[in-house]
Amino acid sequence: MIQTFQVINVKCGGCAATLKEKLFEKFGEVEVNLEKEPREIRLDIEEEKIPALGEALKKLGYPFLTEKMGFVDGTSTKAKSFVSCAIGKMNN
Repeated sequence: MIQTFQVINVKCGGCAATLKEKLFEKFGEVEVNLEKEPREIRLDIEEEKIPALGEALKKLGYPFLTEKMGFVDGTSTKAKSFVSCAIGKMNN
């Protein structure tokens, strides 16, 4: 089923490239909408895989908008997103 999720920390094409590349193997094609705020990703995913998607996004630094995080987790995901963005820019 095609579903859309709002994610945080996605700023640019480098971030989008990282999301597309890193999520492809496990979740297939991922569309990243850089036109909307908060940013949205869209993919064909079954309900039972959504928690795994959430974990994968969090590890990359781009958690779901609805993810409840404290100060340390929030700061950590921002730092991870900067690294993921830089890698995406270099690989793109």
